[in-house]
This record gives sequence, C-alpha cells and structure tokens, in this order.
Amino acid sequence: MAEHSESGGVSAVMEKISEKIQAHDSSSSSDYDSETDSEKPASVKAQIYRLFGREKPVHKVFGGGKPADVLLWRNKKISAGFLGGATAIWVLFELVEYHLLTLVCHVLILALAILFLWSNAHTFINKTPPRIPEVHLPEEPFLQVASALRIEINQGFAVLRNIASGRDLKKFLIVIAGLWVLSTVGTWCNFLTLFYISFVLLHTVPVLYEKYEDKVDPFAEKAMIEIKKQYLVFDAKVLCKIPKGPLKGKLA
Repeated sequence: MAEHSESGGVSAVMEKISEKIQAHDSSSSSDYDSETDSEKPASVKAQIYRLFGREKPVHKVFGGGKPADVLLWRNKKISAGFLGGATAIWVLFELVEYHLLTLVCHVLILALAILFLWSNAHTFINKTPPRIPEVHLPEEPFLQVASALRIEINQGFAVLRNIASGRDLKKFLIVIAGLWVLSTVGTWCNFLTLFYISFVLLHTVPVLYEKYEDKVDPFAEKAMIEIKKQYLVFDAKVLCKIPKGPLKGKLA
C-alpha cells in the first residue's frame, strides 16, 4: 500500500510538472506569436512604397514647424488667410491691373491721412491720440535669411556645375526637360500668375496627398516602374548609341 501511494504521489507530481511545462510552452508560443504580430506591421510598413522615396510623414518633410502647419491646413484660419491674401494680390495686380508702386503709395497716403487727422482731432472727439509705435527692424533675421539663401544658391550652382561637366546624362536630360516645360508655361502666363498658381498648388496638393496618400502611392509606384522601363528602352535604343567624347571618357 505504501509503495502504491508513493507511486501515485510521484505520478501526480509528474503530471503537475508536465502541465506546468505545457502551460509555459503555450504562453511562450503565444508571446512569440504576439511579438511576430507586432513586428509584422513594421515590416509591412517598411515594404510600402512612398512617393519620392520618403521615409518621414508629410508634415516632417515640410520641416514640421509653422510653415508645415500652414501648408497642411493644421490651422484652417491661418491657411485660409494666406491663400485669401495671395488671391487678393493676384486679383489686384492681374485682373484689376493695379501696379505695385501705385498700391504702396495709395496705402501710405490713406494710413498717413487717417493718423494725421486722428492726431489733430482727438481733442474734439474726446478720444486719446493714436499710439504710433517705433519700428526698428532687427538685423539677425535678415542675416539668417541671407545666409540660408546663400547656401541654397551655392548648392544650385554646384548642381549646375555637376550637370554641365557631363557626368550624369540622366540628370542632364531631366533638367533640360524641366527648363523647357517651364519656358513653355512661361509663354502662357506672366510671372505673377505662375507664382500664384504655384502658391495655390503648394497649399492644396500636399494636404490632399496627406489625406489620400495610401491611394496615391500605389499609383505612383506603378508610374515609376513604367517610367523606368521606358527609360531603359530609351537608353538601349538611343543613349547607348551616342559616342562618348574624350572629356566624358576621362571623367568616367
């Protein structure tokens, strides 16, 4: 009887140990499955094609500050104010055919007349005279803008020099095609209208893309694949048959 009870106790203990092992294995497997499930979205996201190969959100691409908030309509009142102001300027100068110097002079005449009359008539209308602030433009913002503009201009000159050296035929063709399209568009409208169209596109296309990027990116991927195929065909039929000059051979 004692041996039977001992063997029964040992078997009960072994059953409990096996149950604990199975429970541990099932919990570890479930943990592993949850980890793999959590890793799957990251891997899937890494494989998703994004327009122009971007890895950051659209807001971060535009700098992530107040300009990005304006372009992506984070504050609708400010964005609408910028777009409305640009539209008013375009209507004044393009449709009404107002001139910039005339507009500035008329605004100054109106402002000075109102302030002058208010300053002299405040005793008759029992109101305090206007407080005209002293305006002093700080030097630092102008230096920062000039420095940033200098850096961009130098980078542009470096890109033009690299293209003119004949090292990258693809970039050369892209720049030539872009300049030709820009010159063609310039014959259709003047600089102000072109600037206004660019301003409107800058305030509409990014926010629409951010809203529908999951639908736009697949179409952009297909378009890029087709463009690369056509470029390879053009390269095989045309570009490869162009003889290389001695300068390009030395640079290569």
